[in-house]
Amino acid sequence: MLKHIVVWKLKDTSDGQSKRENALKLKQMLEHLNGIIEGLISLEVGLSIKNQGSNESDSDIVLYSEFTDQAALDHYQTHPEHRKIKPFAQSICSERRVVDYTITMP
Repeated sequence: MLKHIVVWKLKDTSDGQSKRENALKLKQMLEHLNGIIEGLISLEVGLSIKNQGSNESDSDIVLYSEFTDQAALDHYQTHPEHRKIKPFAQSICSERRVVDYTITMP
């Protein structure tokens, strides 16, 4: 199993909407992907509970997802439904961090 985590820091305003409004929209768009992309085991999206932007290192939204393997993650990255989200995410984002990992058993 491969785990894919993405963390975004959002602009205060973008596309005429507040940070919170954009975070909720991105959350909804990402959660829509559950069950429609082969190899995607689970996907959850969380919004920061802190006063957003109160600390330089704070982020606003996190995606945690699990895939059967690297091929499934590659398929997800190029899937048309995922590609529809990218322009919006890029327009509201000021920073983005990603980590992909597997846990190997001894």
